[in-house]
Amino acid sequence: MAATQTQTKPGTKPRDDTGQPRRWNVVLLDDDHHTYEYVIRMMQELFGHSKERAFEIAKKVDTDGRAICLTTHKEHAELKRDQILAYGRDPLMAESKGSMTAIIEPAEFGDGEGDAGGSGGGGGDKGKAS
Repeated sequence: MAATQTQTKPGTKPRDDTGQPRRWNVVLLDDDHHTYEYVIRMMQELFGHSKERAFEIAKKVDTDGRAICLTTHKEHAELKRDQILAYGRDPLMAESKGSMTAIIEPAEFGDGEGDAGGSGGGGGDKGKAS
């Protein structure tokens, strides 16, 4: 009777894909067709920011041309970007034809912090939020 030999394959190392998901910034862009009041109201309604934080974002987008509203996971960032894009025109400005513009970008390219967000970027100042 012949002996049966079982060969075992060398063990494979499991991949280490358990890291945290990539974080994304929701970035509001300046356009000179929306007031501070519009931006403050939008930040409070869509993001739940305090009036003070909403004012900081309005000032940042006005002076720097862009401001990070929130840093979160991709699906949530896409939702918040889409809500900004659908928010509508500023009724306080006749030349406002529609919503502000927003983009999402990987968080490592911005200075956002956590789900509270941060701000960053470059732009102009005309007494309007954007």
